[in-house]
Amino acid sequence: MNKKKGFALASSVTLLSSAFLAACSTGDEDTGSSNGSGSEGSADEAQVLNLLDSSDIPSLNPTLATDAVSFNVLNNVNEGLYRMDENDEPTPGMAESHEVSEDGKTYTFKLREGATWSNGEPVTANDFEYAWKEVLNPDNASQYAYVMSVIEGADAYNTGEGERDAVGVKAIDDQTLEVKLTAPADYFLGLTSFGVFMPKLESFDTEQGENFGTSAETTLYNGPFKLDSWEREQGWKMVKNEDYWDAEAVKLEEINVKVVKEVSTGVNLYENGDVDRTGLTSELVAQYQDNEDFSTVVEPTIFYLQFNTEVEELNNQKIRNAIDRAYDKSAIAETLLANGSIPANFFVPKDFVSGPDGKDFREGNGDIGGYNVEEAQKLWEEGLSELGTEEVELELLNYDSESAKQIGEFIKGELEKNLPGMTVTIKQQPFNNKLDLENNGDFEFTFAGWGPDYQDPMTFVDLFVTDGPYNRGKWSNEEFDKLIADAKSSTDPAERWTQMQDAEKIVLEENAISPVYQRGSARLTKPYVKDIVEHAFGADYSYKWASIEGKE
Repeated sequence: MNKKKGFALASSVTLLSSAFLAACSTGDEDTGSSNGSGSEGSADEAQVLNLLDSSDIPSLNPTLATDAVSFNVLNNVNEGLYRMDENDEPTPGMAESHEVSEDGKTYTFKLREGATWSNGEPVTANDFEYAWKEVLNPDNASQYAYVMSVIEGADAYNTGEGERDAVGVKAIDDQTLEVKLTAPADYFLGLTSFGVFMPKLESFDTEQGENFGTSAETTLYNGPFKLDSWEREQGWKMVKNEDYWDAEAVKLEEINVKVVKEVSTGVNLYENGDVDRTGLTSELVAQYQDNEDFSTVVEPTIFYLQFNTEVEELNNQKIRNAIDRAYDKSAIAETLLANGSIPANFFVPKDFVSGPDGKDFREGNGDIGGYNVEEAQKLWEEGLSELGTEEVELELLNYDSESAKQIGEFIKGELEKNLPGMTVTIKQQPFNNKLDLENNGDFEFTFAGWGPDYQDPMTFVDLFVTDGPYNRGKWSNEEFDKLIADAKSSTDPAERWTQMQDAEKIVLEENAISPVYQRGSARLTKPYVKDIVEHAFGADYSYKWASIEGKE
């Protein structure tokens, strides 16, 4: 955070905690952090960082993790071949260097000697080959297997049509990993920092079985920190990993994360000095906006309504179009949230990535759809006529946070007011339960979020391919599928860019989803918190370089 944590993202507007959006499904409350500035903490200051999160960790198994909270923790207790730095550029992690073939399709990574797991075992190239192939193993049903489709033989193995040994990931020796891609991918090096690409020690994974990644004791660590304790729905504690290869760069000795769902509780904890960061809802922004601890940021994370097209009414495109146009997105972003969020009539965020022509993705596609009550009512009547009914009852699946409740109630009110015959009920669920319901297709329409896993529009647009793991609404369009397939195999950057823009247009013109807003966050951060790195894609935060400096 899945930010992206897109997710499955985990928290979007309020609590500002340790994790959020990474790339992957996300939750609805911003529990993120703001960057501090400064450098090393004083040797005689306690290097302890206290944070909040609105959700528990669903899983620390890289094979199964899907959400921003999990990916954020994985980013800090584990390490991939590369790690994203303060400028969102890949910097060496478990790999000390790499070479790329002339055609851009073969990467050869040299792993650093002396890197170890928290049980003392060395980290080797086989740990990466094993872990990546476990993500692709069809028996594991990993929802994130699709993100490895750029690797030769990955899709074939994952769909049961190819062999494990044919996947283009091979440990040449303990310190050498060779990866073959289907096409050049400039974003691939950065992708190796993402949680799905973390290594796993095969012997430990086999020993733990289904328990791997479900507790502090059944998880293995090779990153800057390791999990010391984890109490379900209460919080977790990370401590410095003294065996980490770059332990000298790690200043923090301890990171405590408390699970708190109510923003007011988080603010009280902040005011009392019990936590070092917290998020703010709209009513608190005015109160704190002149405070020196206050800051806002707009993130490349999108929240949207996803429609289950297996529900008869929502299989009707005009009904979906009508819903998209019947509620005021500006009121949600600018009044309900008032935290820097902006209304979204798009899916690939603004100011996220530029194309071969140097222009932002949004400049090519602009806004598509959006608030228009007159048009909404016309489409609604046409859709009702096609369905042969005068009334529609729908259930909105929602997060259980304070801010999500406000957004859900607003959307319900708008739809019932502007679409005669519409009745909306709201089902609020804890983050883990909500993910399970979505994964099982047990919803009618749902308020969801997605943050980028890597810096490329494909991390958004390919979510809706037919039978894709995150196409939970089961929408399908052959033209869209072809555009995505062509873009993934294209070696022409300009052609690929146009194909992705055309694909986004189809998703939004048919309203497979209804975008709501691009997330902003308003937060309070203690001035003694320095150098937390906030990422635009992949995991939300890195604490490797953070410190406490000047705390009285």
